[in-house]
Amino acid sequence: QVLLEESGGGLVQAGGSLTLSCAATAVTFDVKSMAWFRQVPGKEREEREYVAALRRSGGTTDYADSLEGRFTMSEDNATNTVHLQMNSLKPEDTAVYYCAASRLWISGGMSIPRWYFAWGQGTQVTVSS
Repeated sequence: QVLLEESGGGLVQAGGSLTLSCAATAVTFDVKSMAWFRQVPGKEREEREYVAALRRSGGTTDYADSLEGRFTMSEDNATNTVHLQMNSLKPEDTAVYYCAASRLWISGGMSIPRWYFAWGQGTQVTVSS
């Protein structure tokens, strides 16, 4: 069973940067993509907001349009770790950020939480104004 553990969250001032990491263990060949979602209080798990996804074969990435190019997702195959570099952070980026694994890769279509079968516990990101 794929296990995911996020790290790197914290408190940062608006305009600052953070890098989140997600270490995956027991990764099987059928994990085709990884992604980041975020959730704010009052939203259900199914309402988690899509942030970015990465195709494990080749490293193709996809991002939510709302991010305006501020975030970058990458992978380190040697350690089965994915990262999310977040720049120019805004207070509205405040959320719990979750890493997820999927057996699918649909170009432009990875924003649906139910496509993912494994989730981490989340890491809190707080951006102060």
